[in-house]
Amino acid sequence: MAPFWLGTSWKMTKTLDEAAAYADDLRSAVEAGSVPPEVRLFVLPAATALASVRDRLAGTGVALGSQNAHPGPDGAVTGEVSMSMVRDAGASIVEIGHAERRTLLSETDDMVADKVAAAVSAGLRPLICVGETSAERAGGVTQDVLARQLRHALSRLGTLRPIELLVAYEPHWAIGDGGRTATPGEAAEGLAVVRRVLAEDLADTPTAVLYGGSVHAGNAAGLVTGLDVDGLFVGRAAWTAPGLLDIARRCHDALRRRSLRQPRNPDLVSAIVRKDPR
Repeated sequence: MAPFWLGTSWKMTKTLDEAAAYADDLRSAVEAGSVPPEVRLFVLPAATALASVRDRLAGTGVALGSQNAHPGPDGAVTGEVSMSMVRDAGASIVEIGHAERRTLLSETDDMVADKVAAAVSAGLRPLICVGETSAERAGGVTQDVLARQLRHALSRLGTLRPIELLVAYEPHWAIGDGGRTATPGEAAEGLAVVRRVLAEDLADTPTAVLYGGSVHAGNAAGLVTGLDVDGLFVGRAAWTAPGLLDIARRCHDALRRRSLRQPRNPDLVSAIVRKDPR
């Protein structure tokens, strides 16, 4: 069975000591057998902590990722780090196109596409984030926005094929302090668009589709059982190791219940995609 991805970005938090303590707690949990085997954990520290966390998590199976990297190979780009640099520091995943980088740092679809191609060239798994704003959802263009973002993100791969691709559907209005979790219908609509585009544009590549946006211990199990997802991307609810591990256990229980469901119905997915999102 394919692993269920469960991870968190630490965003702009944690000193080196705090990052080390988190990693040590995760390591202890893995060594104690407290991490369900079907759940694949990943953490995305700040770039300053990558190498330190790499050393502490070595051999645990917890995947390490970078929150960002520049698409260029090297050179005079002050303040940036390249894909090869984050890989050298221990990353196997690189997050690309998060809502905060799109809105706060003006990251465009073109920049996302360049980063995806550069990540694949460097042997990294891209974690591509797509999502609509509240205004776009209210305007009924959610499906168009998500399809455009994802198609553009994949547009510069050419003959490159990722070893594995992670795509997180994260509505902008569901992220951060004050965000709300998408309803099952809202989340199902976005996830269905992602799966449709991947099936049409990258059918031969192993892909995991994740949901993110105000995920926490209280709603994680419901998201797992109620949605067609291969993982969850968690924010502040997993900024402590016990928080992440609690959600992992809840996902484990939910996955056992979900295994009793019937397989995904392609006709139902198609109907969700065609449905007017308003």
